[in-house]
Amino acid sequence: MSERSPSEASIFLSYLRNGIWFLGISFWLFGIIDRSIASFSDGSLSSVDTLQLFTAAFFFIAWLFLKPKSGHREKQEVGNPNPSSASSVPPAIF
Repeated sequence: MSERSPSEASIFLSYLRNGIWFLGISFWLFGIIDRSIASFSDGSLSSVDTLQLFTAAFFFIAWLFLKPKSGHREKQEVGNPNPSSASSVPPAIF
């Protein structure tokens, strides 16, 4: 039973990281859309509005690059193009 706990915990943490990342994507998209509507609602685009839009877009793109890696070994071994190397190298324990 103690052997399953670290594996189950790592799977749970992997799902939690991915869930937080997807939630962050929806928040950043909402923020960009909200700023766009607020900027274009008065009919003109000021330099402050442009700066806010570019800042939000920059942080959104940075958030996309922060995508968490898959935490389970099963997914890593399935995606491995060379199956012989997966069996010859012992798995890393984190």
